[in-house]
Amino acid sequence: MFGGVLLVLLSSLALYFYTSYLLKSEVEEVLYSTESRVADAIKNDSVVFSLSPVIEVKKTDNVQSEVLKDTIIYDPSQDEMELFRELSTYKNINGIDYQITVRNMVVESEDLALAIVISNITIFVIAFIFLFYFNTTRNLKLWDPFFKNLEQMKRFSLTSKDTLNLVDSDVLEFSELKTEIETLADKVRKDYESLKQFTEDVSHEMQTPLAIIQAKIDNIINEHEISDKQFEQVTSIQKDIQRLKQLNKRITTLTKIDNNQFINIENVNVSDLINEKIESFKELQFANLVYNPENKLSVSMDVYLADILINNLISNAIKHSKKNEEITIITKSKLLIISNFGEKVLANPENLFLRFYRESSTNQSTGLGLAIVKKICDLYEFKISYKFEVDQHIFSIDFLRN
Repeated sequence: MFGGVLLVLLSSLALYFYTSYLLKSEVEEVLYSTESRVADAIKNDSVVFSLSPVIEVKKTDNVQSEVLKDTIIYDPSQDEMELFRELSTYKNINGIDYQITVRNMVVESEDLALAIVISNITIFVIAFIFLFYFNTTRNLKLWDPFFKNLEQMKRFSLTSKDTLNLVDSDVLEFSELKTEIETLADKVRKDYESLKQFTEDVSHEMQTPLAIIQAKIDNIINEHEISDKQFEQVTSIQKDIQRLKQLNKRITTLTKIDNNQFINIENVNVSDLINEKIESFKELQFANLVYNPENKLSVSMDVYLADILINNLISNAIKHSKKNEEITIITKSKLLIISNFGEKVLANPENLFLRFYRESSTNQSTGLGLAIVKKICDLYEFKISYKFEVDQHIFSIDFLRN
């Protein structure tokens, strides 16, 4: 913008001085031409006359050199002083010395400058407006396919079955980019589908050998006498098998959520579900669960996923609480809050909902419980959040959809 203004000013100045030079040269040329005609007329014995202030001819005894200058003369027709260019020459014609003075009115420099600047700026403004709108319209047309494809890419999701419909472009680079994006998207989607299928197949195939191992261990315990040390080892193996079963079950759940296999939407009474879970955990004597229902909470979602959601949140609170520590559950009209006491703030709370993330290496968790919770919330557009306040870890789920 600054460069354009500077260009207008410099070009206006250059045009002003050049035009002034041309006008001055033209006026002087007219003066010399008029002076020559007057001299010829005197030489040919034509009538010598004066037309003040344009032409003045008089005899003189004081011959001087030629004078070319600017002068200001009163113009009675305009009733103001006007600028003239004046040429005074001295000629000896037919033995008589004459002073021939010719004048020509000069356009005032201020008027000339103003006219030049205004016309120049007007031309530049018109040209700028024309080029701006021309280029803007042309650029919008050229870039329109790019921005449309960009919006398509922003909405692209591996979990969605919608095809990626990109717009073709007359620009070679954009056309090549479209082709490469479509190729890449197809490859990524195929790889993703293969990975999901592989995960589902592995999870399914793991169930049978795990069940067989568990059955054989039960037979060993029931049919053979074993020592205390052997019993501890077998018990440890059983715990590992249970952990593998739990891991396999959660991986299967995540895979099913990714595959959109939970499509049954019902009105789930979350308050009743919480009461059922509290009774179950009380029988196992895991923790001191306190439920404070401020309002009855009902949510539209799959019943099975609602059960997993509540179970995982309560299990997580129990797992990270000491025995008999109070765990508080609060429900409002569209809000669920679960809190448990904690000794310190989490080191990396931003990673809390990542798959296989565990805050402590000593924790025997699979690292998938909260990841499943987050996956369920994302599926139904629920908002889950975590914070640490007053020595308590607090998880909140806002069931109001965005």
